[in-house]
This record gives sequence, structure tokens and C-alpha cells, in this order.
Amino acid sequence: MAGMTQTPMLDAAALAHLQTWQGKSETLHDSITAVPLAALSATLDRDDPAPAPGTAVPPLWHWLYFLPHARASEIGPDGHPRRGGFLPPVPLPRRMWAGGRLSWEASNPLRVGQQVQRQSTIESVKHKAGRTGELLFVLVRHRLSNANGLSLTEEHDIVYRSAAHRAPTLGTGVSSLPPEGALAARGGPSPLSGEAAPAPQKPPLAGQAAWSRTIVPDDVLLFRYSALTFNDHRIHYDRKYVTEVEGYPGLIVHGPLIATLLLDLLRRQLPQAQVARFEFRAVRPTFDLHPFSVHGRPSPDGKTVELWAQDHEGWLTMQGQATLA
Repeated sequence: MAGMTQTPMLDAAALAHLQTWQGKSETLHDSITAVPLAALSATLDRDDPAPAPGTAVPPLWHWLYFLPHARASEIGPDGHPRRGGFLPPVPLPRRMWAGGRLSWEASNPLRVGQQVQRQSTIESVKHKAGRTGELLFVLVRHRLSNANGLSLTEEHDIVYRSAAHRAPTLGTGVSSLPPEGALAARGGPSPLSGEAAPAPQKPPLAGQAAWSRTIVPDDVLLFRYSALTFNDHRIHYDRKYVTEVEGYPGLIVHGPLIATLLLDLLRRQLPQAQVARFEFRAVRPTFDLHPFSVHGRPSPDGKTVELWAQDHEGWLTMQGQATLA
């Protein structure tokens, strides 16, 4: 029955076990090659010069590197790798990329031809439970360095939640939920605290955009981005799975893709600008059934840019802010 508290999957002992992952680190190495940059440029319909040795990696395009390479036998029914390894083996079935915060070292960008190291640390593992089920929040901090030292720092918010028992309001997948407390901070109950989801909201700067661009999230765009990021989560390409198993009306547009499109809008309008910091949070899922739009508005002093995405009905789906160097 709706509103009844579900039997928890995480008791005190299970949560204590998962929290032993706090402080765990791993270090990976990768090469910044040109082909992924050229491929994403084509995917975003940009007319960029061909990347060559020394070409700087645009902001957020580092997500094309350090990709997971789980073996086919290690993939779960939703397309994600089965739990365990670096991330804690959370038994909650639905994993979401909820947002993040990034800062770049202006004097030391990642460039084509460099060998790069990424050190990742699990900073925290937190649990909440409520009427709509359990949620576990994992905060991961990444530090990417080249031969010259630190290049960028990223905080990545991951949310795990219980399986849906009815058609969801905010959805699953990387673009589904904001970080802990983000919705509650704006007033009204928060799905992240286990309460009923708030009504959709209009962007705070609705009607005040200085820049706007319409995006058509067709199958080709979603396929290309999934392939470029080696993202095999089925909600982005398997229509039968996402509609019949997850219960959504259509394919879900990748949250990182929407975030990339926000900064791509900034780069189209201010091609010489250098992004020093960027923070974003996912608010509402975007489906492939209709075009959506990305918008931006610089501050009067030109030091920051408010960025947001909205769906075909005008509801806010992602909100971010870029700080320029």
C-alpha cells in the first residue's frame, strides 16, 4: 500500500559493513588520445579543428577517459557492472549519478598526448530511509594529475535507491535525482529523505536566458554518447527494458551528457572563456520522446554563468553554475 514503510534492506550491520568503504582509494592511469575528443565533437555537432598533440581537453570531456571495462560475465541485468570492487556492494538495485562539483587548475589543463593518473577516494557513505524506500549516498572524490601535477578535482555524487513499486516520479539513471537535500532546500518534501516527491518546478531564471539551444535526443545521440563513455546502462538504449522493466515512458538522456551540453552552450557563446569551477545537480529525468533545451545567463560582472536544462514542458531538469577564470 502506498505510504507504508518498506522492510529495510540495510540493517545496522549491513550499513556498518558498507561504511568500511569510506576512505578506500584506487589509482588508475590512462592516456589522453585524440580520437575520443574528435568523436565527441562530432556527436555534439561541433566544427572543431581536429585534435592534435597538445590540444586541451574541454571541460567535462575527461569523462571520455578512465572508462570501466567490466567483463561481459560481470554485467548485471540492468547493464551496470555487478556490485563490489572499488565502490561498496550496495544491495539497493537502482544507481544514479546525481550531480557533482569540479574545479580545474588553469595553468595545467589535460592535453592530448599526456599520460594521466586518476586517484579516487570514497569520502562518505550515508543512509536514509522513509516511506518511499531506502537511499544510500556515496560521495567519491577524483583527482586527475599529469606530469606537471594536479589538473582537476571532481566530487561525484552517487545515489542508490530501492526498486520502484510503481511508475516513478523522478526516475532512475544518471539523470534522475539531485544530491542529498537539494530538493528539500527549496521547500517541500524531498524524495531523498524518503518523502513524497515535490511538484515539478520552473527554472529560477525562466524567461531570462541570454543563450538557448534546442537539443533533439534521438537514438543516435544516445547511442553515440553511451558508446563514447562505455556506458552500458540499458535505460539509455534498450527501449523494451526501460519501458517494461523500469516503467518509464522512453529512453533516459544521460545526466553527464546534459551537463556536457550545458558547458558546450557556454563554449559556443564564449569560446575564449576558461572554466575554473562547475557544479551541477540533476533535478528531473529527461526522456527521448521530445526535444529539450539548454540555457545560460552570465552574471552582470561576467564572472559566473547560470546554466540550466528544461524539458519540452518547461520544467527544470538540471541546474548548474560555471565560474570563469
